[in-house]
Amino acid sequence: MVPAWLNDLAMLSLAAAFISALIILWDLRARPQAMAVMNPVWPVTALYFGPLGLWAYWRLGHAAPASHHAHNHHHHHGDDKPFWVQVFAGTTHCGAGCTLGDIVAEFLVFFSGLAIAGSVFAGQLVLDYAFAFLLGIVFQYYSIVPMRGLQPAEGIKAAVKADFWSLTAFEVGLFAWMALTRFVFFGPSLQPDSATYWFMMQIGMIIGFATAFPMNWLLIKSGVKEPCM
Repeated sequence: MVPAWLNDLAMLSLAAAFISALIILWDLRARPQAMAVMNPVWPVTALYFGPLGLWAYWRLGHAAPASHHAHNHHHHHGDDKPFWVQVFAGTTHCGAGCTLGDIVAEFLVFFSGLAIAGSVFAGQLVLDYAFAFLLGIVFQYYSIVPMRGLQPAEGIKAAVKADFWSLTAFEVGLFAWMALTRFVFFGPSLQPDSATYWFMMQIGMIIGFATAFPMNWLLIKSGVKEPCM
């Protein structure tokens, strides 16, 4: 049984996250990102970081107005940003694909009752990873291809190479928290039709961000992954 106070906290957290994402979307109408793929990344980041994601956008991702970009043909790819900011942005990029993939997969399992080896939780993990991988590759593809001028086949190969370890590190943190939530804290009764479930997923995604950050540091430092600013 979920305590009433926790359900209230969950609803407050989800509401704050949606409001934060909407504020970012509204601001992006006049201030689109220099790298187009970051336009969906920032609002998705706010879906799990909430107001902290909004603060990060304002501090690290807030762009000049579109009218300014129209007269400025100098495009940078984050090289003038501190390295930790480049890594942070690269991790949000990875996290956006994982987050969207996890949301889609969780509802698919919930409505279909998919089980692997008799376990719904195993079905969740497999589908979460599969959809996160697919969407992560899409995000990475549209990051790498414009910067490197790659052909589609080369772009897919580079995107897989850049995102595999990053999204795996993210999912390791998230899956560990999901296991604790299911087997230690609440049991199988907590389902995706509950606000508390998605509050727990928000926490798990923040943990996933933390486990993916050092991996993104290594990938960007080695040149395998491009800075996403």
